[in-house]
Amino acid sequence: MWRWIRTFLSLIILFFILASACVRVSQDFNEEAWRKDVEAARTEALYAPHFEGGRYFNPWMPMEKKGFINFLRWKFSDSGDNPVTDNGYLPAVIPDAVQRIRVLPEGNFILWVGHATFLMRLDGEYWITDPMFSDRALLPKRVTPPALNAADLKTLGIRRLNVLISHNHYDHLDRESIASLPDDARFYVPLGLKAFIMDLGKKDVIEMDWWQKSEGGRGTEVVCLPMQHWSRRIGQDVNTTLWASFMIITPSTTVYFVGDSGYFIGYREIGRLYPDIDYVLMPTTAYLPRWFMHYAHMDVDEAIDAFEDLKARFFIPTQWGAFQLGDMPPGYPALDLRRRMSERKLDQSRFLFPNIGEAIPIIGKTR
Repeated sequence: MWRWIRTFLSLIILFFILASACVRVSQDFNEEAWRKDVEAARTEALYAPHFEGGRYFNPWMPMEKKGFINFLRWKFSDSGDNPVTDNGYLPAVIPDAVQRIRVLPEGNFILWVGHATFLMRLDGEYWITDPMFSDRALLPKRVTPPALNAADLKTLGIRRLNVLISHNHYDHLDRESIASLPDDARFYVPLGLKAFIMDLGKKDVIEMDWWQKSEGGRGTEVVCLPMQHWSRRIGQDVNTTLWASFMIITPSTTVYFVGDSGYFIGYREIGRLYPDIDYVLMPTTAYLPRWFMHYAHMDVDEAIDAFEDLKARFFIPTQWGAFQLGDMPPGYPALDLRRRMSERKLDQSRFLFPNIGEAIPIIGKTR
């Protein structure tokens, strides 16, 4: 008994020693060296096998092993690059999303529900990305409410809801939100997540690998594509399920849902293979501190570079304004993106910043 108590106390003491050692220790990060590593990856590696020994991996660039010590170093250090301390610049929340959808004329739209969740009507079909309606993403608490929830969706008389799941992190795969969706919804998920979805009572689940295509009905094609990320949940080992992005190609519109990703050469290849992308739902989240986040999350400069690699028409930022997941306040990424757009003298009409609950009418293809 006393041996276990001594062990427990020793672990607590070790924790505080490590934490104290990390306080006010700023970590260096070399952006130029990081970009050289990114550019050194080979395009053919995007198509290489990416599963071995029960785990998935990014074959073009191994994921850095940070470990628990580095996690503590992040949590207890002064990162040195936190640009703001307040929680300003949050998106507005426009009420009555369901009523406004009902009176929308027939046509395509993209409505921001919040975080990475978007409801889209594309050629008469409804799609939702990474549905997240809950108040917390495991621990982080929501600072802005979602524009609608599953009960609201059921009042719209949707013939069939199509659901895209990018990976299993808690702010993208929320058990309660998934369970609340209609049981006849069709899910498109990366490898390893089918059983999770079916255990929640959903029967129509299409599990996909990178580069795999699936028929979405009404002339629509769904393509599962790589992204640079990782996976883990409590009780699950790291990277035992895949992560992915998705391209939705309809006769009138192409929408690319990036999911959650660091910057990698895959954007150039995807842009080459799919030269007519209309809208990109691009992650802008949790990129500070850079030394800890750079592999799995793009900063706004990298998100802009990815957009240019894809040669898409419009950029819609995702995953800001709902949860604080990095060192910056939830509203900061949009402010940072606007600043860099101005400094880089970009065409601001191609960057769309919907408020929560705002529906953007989709402009048909012009090329």
